[in-house]
Amino acid sequence: MKQESRDNNNFERDKVKVYGPMRFLKSIKYSIDGLVHAYRYEQSLWIHGCAVILAIILGIVFKIKLSEWAIIFIALGIILALELINTAIEAAVDLTTTEIHPLAKVAKDCGSAASFVMSIVSIVISLFVFGPYFLDVFAKLF
Repeated sequence: MKQESRDNNNFERDKVKVYGPMRFLKSIKYSIDGLVHAYRYEQSLWIHGCAVILAIILGIVFKIKLSEWAIIFIALGIILALELINTAIEAAVDLTTTEIHPLAKVAKDCGSAASFVMSIVSIVISLFVFGPYFLDVFAKLF
């Protein structure tokens, strides 16, 4: 009985979905809306956005290799994506309950911890990539 109900819901959902270029364009718009919201209201995303800009500037100044660009963009892309997922988790939890609940805290804290861990990993990756360039600059100065 439950399977039949689920199948009917999927059928109804698929029936109202309109596929094509307009749906694709709307999905892009919704993604941009999510980015705009996150950049407006999430301080962590601003901080990581500034880190991305700093990494791009350093990459241009030091003329890093293509492989180093790839590593930096992968690391920074992952942290930005994790921040967006963390924002989504927080919004979903806030939608579900207004009470302070231990499981709500776990969900929010774990989402935040995932972003924190990837932030540390991104910093270490950036040190591996940019460290030798900074050492060369300091070696030339002294």
